[in-house]
Amino acid sequence: MKNKDVVLITGASAGFGHDTARELLKKGYDVYATARRLEPMADLEKMGATLIKVDVTSDEDVKNAVDRIISEKGQIDIVYGNAGYGIYGNIENISLDDLKYQYDVNLFGQARLIQAVLPHMRARKSGRIILTASLMSHLSTAGLGWC
Repeated sequence: MKNKDVVLITGASAGFGHDTARELLKKGYDVYATARRLEPMADLEKMGATLIKVDVTSDEDVKNAVDRIISEKGQIDIVYGNAGYGIYGNIENISLDDLKYQYDVNLFGQARLIQAVLPHMRARKSGRIILTASLMSHLSTAGLGWC
């Protein structure tokens, strides 16, 4: 019997990450759902997901999550990097500290995740990495200049 594919999802507390985790659990995948807040993922845990508190701006959190999954399952087959958010407001009114934090989550959070999981996938010569990007990275409207 083939082992279930092991999936790591960041940003699983809401939106696409949460919905994707639900669908993968229904299809029998072994899902590790991660986010800064675990409470919104209680339904995923009831469905069989393993929850891990991860802040993607923390090198240690990301590394520890990947190491834990590798220790428990021996593999990560699919990574869905979905953690992210947008800053809304006029460009001149958004602080550089807020902007830097948005980039730390949306861009460098994805980079941390890839760097942590890629060595394991390369060693197995197998794996898939899927990253969510906002439509706003291709468009701009009033109040969403930094998205």
